[in-house]
Order: sequence, then C-alpha cells, then structure tokens
Amino acid sequence: MPDSPRRLPGRPNLRHLKLEAKRRLAAGEFTALHQAQLAIAREHGLPSWTALKELVLTGEGRHAFAQVMWVIARFRDAGSAGWAAPAEDELREHFDDGYLRRVPPQAMAGGLGRAAGRLGGELVIAGETPTRIRAQVADLRIEAAVEPSPPHRMTVLRVYPGGERVTDARVASPSSRTSGAVPPTAAEAAEASFAGLGLAGLVVAGEDWTLARGWADLSRNEPLRPGHLFPAYGVTKLITAAVVLRLVAAGRVGLDDPAGAYLRTVRPADASVTVRELLAHIGGVDDPEEMFADVVPDVRSLFGPVAACGGPRGVFGPGNGGYALLGQLIADVTASPYPEAARRLVLEPLGMDRSWFPGALPPDRAVAGHRLRDGVLEPDPVRLCVVPAAGGLWTTASDLVRFGARWRTLLPGDLAREALRPQDADARIGLGWLLAEGAAGHPGGGPGASVSLLIRPDGGPVTVALTNRLIPIERLNARVLSGLQRPR
Repeated sequence: MPDSPRRLPGRPNLRHLKLEAKRRLAAGEFTALHQAQLAIAREHGLPSWTALKELVLTGEGRHAFAQVMWVIARFRDAGSAGWAAPAEDELREHFDDGYLRRVPPQAMAGGLGRAAGRLGGELVIAGETPTRIRAQVADLRIEAAVEPSPPHRMTVLRVYPGGERVTDARVASPSSRTSGAVPPTAAEAAEASFAGLGLAGLVVAGEDWTLARGWADLSRNEPLRPGHLFPAYGVTKLITAAVVLRLVAAGRVGLDDPAGAYLRTVRPADASVTVRELLAHIGGVDDPEEMFADVVPDVRSLFGPVAACGGPRGVFGPGNGGYALLGQLIADVTASPYPEAARRLVLEPLGMDRSWFPGALPPDRAVAGHRLRDGVLEPDPVRLCVVPAAGGLWTTASDLVRFGARWRTLLPGDLAREALRPQDADARIGLGWLLAEGAAGHPGGGPGASVSLLIRPDGGPVTVALTNRLIPIERLNARVLSGLQRPR
C-alpha cells in the first residue's frame, strides 16, 4: 500500500476502480475482494470503499463532503510512526484564509491530531448540501462549510465530542428550574440535548419563559437558575453593532466613511477600510494573537498604533480584530470607554439591567465553566475576552432575549432593515448579524461556555441557548426556534 494518498483522476471511473480491485485480488495481493477495495479507497485518501463510491458517483457536487473526507484521511493516523502534520501550504489548499487566521495551523493540527484515534470509523451523515455537512464518526461530531466557488476551501470546521461517552454520574439526574410557561418543544429539545451533548448546565429561553437545567457549578453542587450570569463571548458583537448603528442614526458616524476618520488611539493599516466593512467582517483586519485573559488590557497593547490588515478585503471572514477597532471607534466618538457607551446607548434603553462588561473576573452569580475529559466533567474556568467589543459582555438569558426582541426599536426602520441585509457576496453576514435561511443571530464560545442568539428577521420569535461548556449549541437553539415558528 502506498505511503501517501493518491489523487483521483479528473474524471474517476467506478468501473475502472472495480476492475482494479479484481485485478489485485486475482494477482494474489489480497485474499478477499473487500480487502482490495478498502486498500484502493485508502490510497485515494478515503476511509472506506463506500465513501470512495459516493465521491465518484457524485462527481464534484459534494464539496463539503470531499473536504471532510480529506480531513479524516489526513489526520486519522496522526501520532503514528512516519506521520507528519500538514504544512501551512497544504492547509491553505483546504481552508480559506479567514479560517486560518482564526485557527492557526499549529493549533488546528494539534486539535485534530488529538482526535486521530477516533477518526478511523465509518462516516455517518446527518445532513448535507453541496457546501455544508453535518456528520459523525465514532463519537465525534463534525460540522463543515466550504466556499461556494472553486476551490471550495473550508470556511467552517468543527470536530467535537458528542455526549455518548459521558460517564459522569453527577449529571445523571439534572434538576430543572423554570420561569413562565415553557413550550413543550423547547423542553423536549433541552432534555435531549442535555444528555446528547454532555452538558453540566443548560439554559434555553424565549420572550416570556426560561428553562434552566443542570448545574451552575458541579464542584459545589450548585443548581443552575434562570438568572445565572454567562459570558456572551461572540454574541457581544451584536451589542457593538447596535451601538455603532445608533451613532450612524445620530449622524455622528458615516456607515461608508473610512473607519480611520473616527479613530484616535489605533488605526487600521488599510486607511480605506470603512465602518460598514468592519461591521460585516469584510475589512480584512487581523485578530489579536491572544483572545482571553484574567484582566482586560488596553487596545494599544494588542495592536500597537496600527492594526494589521492581512486578510482579503471584501471577503467575509468572521473575526475579532475589526470589532476591536469598532470598540475603540465608539470610545473615541463618544469620549467615553466602550463599556460605558454600550451601557448608555443599548443596555439601559433596552432594560438589560443584568448585563455588564467586567474588567476582572465576575462575582459568584456567574456560572462555572466545565469541559469533558474521559467521560467526566471537570472545571474549565471562564475567562475574559481581551476585546470587550468582540466578546466582553456578561449577561443572562432573559437579557439576551430582550435584546433580540427589541434592538430594532433603537434604530430607524431603514437602518434596522439594512442591518439584516446581506453585505457579502455569499449572503452570510449583515451588519453584525449572521444570516441563515429564515433566521439571523450570532453564536458565542470561549473557555467554559457557549451561547447562541437567534431571531426571525420578519419579527417572529426570539430564542437563546446558553451552556457552561465550550461546545457548539447553534443547532439546539435552531431546534428551539423552529418549534416556536408562527403558523403561516
């Protein structure tokens, strides 16, 4: 068997592959046909003959599937003798620049390498389009998205453990606390996801109800309550976008003006990057090297006087550098620190009185973070985001729902509609809001916690999901929102 995967020909032929397997069997290389077929599949970088057939029969129509197959084939032998991690040039053939800015090659190779022992099983597909896929291999869940145009590099890749291996007896009988009348569909989704994802605590909420399940702190046996405080992490960007748009509505900032025209403390290296581009993650601003700490540093300590703009201009690449500049823009225009301006312009008008931007680790009313290791949940301390405007908000479920339901009341109607209008060629991003079919919102994730906020752009229901473990929960929240959709 060759040491490295072969490339499939431009138009691979299933008949030729079958004949090749039979030829090898007849030549005595293998004692059974399925052994020859498996060898050929692995030579082409795929885990099974079935996967090879699927790829050949669908030609180039399953772009996300093909990239996930590459990940599995490339990393399943990590750590074994003779295996070498892919160099940056190889990774750039499969991941777009935005992804590699967010997840440096060394960190990616390390994370996927640690999962190597679980990548050898059969891939089970849960959902698929040409550019997106949800799947599972062994106990790992895989979510990926690729560019809609060639070379179809990955823009999203998540590989994380499911809850099937959770053995922690402390979470076997979680308590539940509620406020308001919890819809049955939301309660069912929370119950299924709590076990399926392996969580310590979970809160789901809508406009007049909240359900808290599990523990705020397992080590202290502290039950989770609807009013517990969570780090919102990336959902903070929606607060920042609302503050900027309020300044636009007041005539103090021009949406299509260069952001540097308003910045005094730090400026982008590309002087022509506009406020709109920063809001829509298409300005190409580099992220800070470290995103979490125990205290919040000064913005100049992150960038110096000039923030590098190494990413492609006009191409959607979610990150934190652009929002660091927006936070400083807000501070410079309002002549007040970003947290104070956000409180005055958004939090207070919307009645979000349980939300704030701590400069040091928050008090006891906050949840404790957890991570899953060898089936047992252990502490994973929550930390502060070094960019308050990108991930510094700490909040409750009811406050986040209040924001999702009322943020449009802060803006003129045309500007609120513009915030939900696609700003990039692939229709993935508005002015801060990530867009999907029938919904808009934003996820947040960092040490010890994950958050998701979803709204219906037409003014329908709003839902949030929060958990004190770092694991994607957008699908859970989407399931809750779907159960609340108003009949047409």
